[in-house]
Amino acid sequence: MIYNNIVETIGNTPMVRLNKLAKGIAGTLLAKVEYFNPGNSTKDRMALKMIEDAEKDGRLKPGGTIIEGTSGNTGMGLALTAVAKGYKCIFTMADKQSQEKINILRAVGAEVVVCPTNVEPDDPRSYYSVARKLNKDIPNSIYPNQYDNPSNAKAHYETTGPEIWNQTGGKITHYVATVGTGGSMCGTAKFLKEKNPNLIAVGIDTYGSVFKKYKETGIFDRNEIYPYLTEGFGEDILPKNVDFGVIDQFIKVTDKDGAIMARRMAREEGLFVGWSSGSALHGALEYSREHLKKDDTLVILLPDHGTRYLNKVYNDMWMKDHGFLEERNFSTAREIIMSRNGKDHLFTVSKKSTIGEAIRTMNKEGVDQMPVLEGNEFVGSVTTASLIEKIISDPNLKDKMVGEIMDAPMQVIAIDTTLDVLSSMLNKNNRALLVRDEKEKAHIITQHDVLRAMTA
Repeated sequence: MIYNNIVETIGNTPMVRLNKLAKGIAGTLLAKVEYFNPGNSTKDRMALKMIEDAEKDGRLKPGGTIIEGTSGNTGMGLALTAVAKGYKCIFTMADKQSQEKINILRAVGAEVVVCPTNVEPDDPRSYYSVARKLNKDIPNSIYPNQYDNPSNAKAHYETTGPEIWNQTGGKITHYVATVGTGGSMCGTAKFLKEKNPNLIAVGIDTYGSVFKKYKETGIFDRNEIYPYLTEGFGEDILPKNVDFGVIDQFIKVTDKDGAIMARRMAREEGLFVGWSSGSALHGALEYSREHLKKDDTLVILLPDHGTRYLNKVYNDMWMKDHGFLEERNFSTAREIIMSRNGKDHLFTVSKKSTIGEAIRTMNKEGVDQMPVLEGNEFVGSVTTASLIEKIISDPNLKDKMVGEIMDAPMQVIAIDTTLDVLSSMLNKNNRALLVRDEKEKAHIITQHDVLRAMTA
């Protein structure tokens, strides 16, 4: 068959049975291998749909410019569509994304603007905000906004869902996918649940993302948000394409577990997949060992290709430096906490306590810094160094409330953050970090903890 252009090859990706990695699992595990799309990812589907819908309703006109915030894969799908249809592209990306993704986008003619990762979504420097500003400033441009654009989920409802249903002969009982913008999970799950109302949809989330807690409690908890390395899923916002009603439960997967599983898939199944694919399978296996029955069929969406991660997941030195390989020389926050043998205790002070009360607690417990609480939320911090400086200027300070003079909250980080990252984050303005474990318990990591780990 001869296609008229590259975008006509999008979709109809293969389904592959998992063998070695599924050993011991009661049911059948199948992988929907999305890197067979021309842009090597599942994002090709919704990129084409968003552009076609924009053309139909007149938002995108000939010679126009497509501007989008992307982790790389959506950009590739949009770029291929732009090449086929004659548009220009400008993409904004967070600086944690792999260099391969940036290089690939530039190779297909896109302009890439790299933005800082660790800023709030509404910060003017964030890749969301920069994309919106470019759209406002550049005539005849569109900002598809994959997070809230209904064409995203609709693309998967119209293509991915029907393909999976037909490829399994309607036998699918469980669907597992990572959740970022929400399209590939929710559009697909919506279609499959219409065919089989008993189907279970399991979303894969990452530590540092808000989805799992929001699903379980309805609370958007900013304490859940902290930096993580995994690319392409998890969010610090609630995209409109994430329909929590079609997701039955979430499983969180660490950066390390996702990276290691991606490497195992390449070696044991011959599937050279990306980091989020490893996370999807790790979560799927965790779920399957406990819940899957003999006659069940579970399908895992594998979003993209391993070529996007050659300098990260598939680079032994990078993996060792980040503590993801066993033969490592670096400790992680988890290991620092475990070395305390359960004897660690996080001392806190209320925002409404007096400075004098905070000083007495610090003296009694022998700590140099404490988080400040308002209810159950970390809203600030106090340190010995900062208090000394302020008391010298105002001797009567001890009678004031902590909330009047507290410093910024300590940054919350992932539990598998490595020693090199910890050391780079701790400085004279940031003397301690907070870590949440899988049970949502908070721990503190200080400069002294890192120094001891370095010299152990």
